[in-house]
Amino acid sequence: MNREIDVRNILPATRVPTLILHRTAERVIDVEHARYMAQRIPGAKLVELPGEDHVAFLGDQGSILDEIEQFLTGRRHAHEPERVLATVLFVDIAGSTARAATLGDHSWRELLETFYARVREVLHQYRGREINTSGDGFLATFDGPARAVRCASAIRDTVRSLNLEVRCGLHTGECELVGNDVAGIAVHTGARVAALAAPGEVLVSQTVRDLVAGSGLVLEEYGTYTLKGVPNEWRLFRAAD
Repeated sequence: MNREIDVRNILPATRVPTLILHRTAERVIDVEHARYMAQRIPGAKLVELPGEDHVAFLGDQGSILDEIEQFLTGRRHAHEPERVLATVLFVDIAGSTARAATLGDHSWRELLETFYARVREVLHQYRGREINTSGDGFLATFDGPARAVRCASAIRDTVRSLNLEVRCGLHTGECELVGNDVAGIAVHTGARVAALAAPGEVLVSQTVRDLVAGSGLVLEEYGTYTLKGVPNEWRLFRAAD
């Protein structure tokens, strides 16, 4: 029924501001139809958008809403990336290269799978969120820094039964949400803190130390360091065994 509607003769009679949006690769109606309408409606504005979805609420809805807002108000809302306050935990296996060379590829892969399984069990207990794994590393986030520190210590103790030692680093700050991943300077800071830890150590930034005051955690002064790529000097603290 929609295809039988013919409005070609009345297009020139349109006397209201008109915005025509069309996705150039859309699979139902060819973009030439939109161009035809724009040529015949006085003062019409045609915006061709990338994409192939016919229905407006599928695909990239943001671009459509931006164009409508610009058309109606004369300006476009600035999009701020979604950010959350979180504690990031980096876990890295110490001496992994030498261990992998000793065990061989197959045995090392099996050990890694067991390692990740153990880490995930502990992470679940402390309500952490797994972000990703990379090689022999593990990144997770927490909405509470004290739980994050306790989780790191529990992971360290748990994987010792596998004859593995880990380095753990934690920092709390605003993280940008990128799909299921996190990004931003807070994530870089956590990674740099972990890189300074010795095997079996859990290091935290001063930010974490300050936030967990009164939690009962014992954090020992570790020193002041310059973190590569991160502004300023940072006081670090070591979680007691």
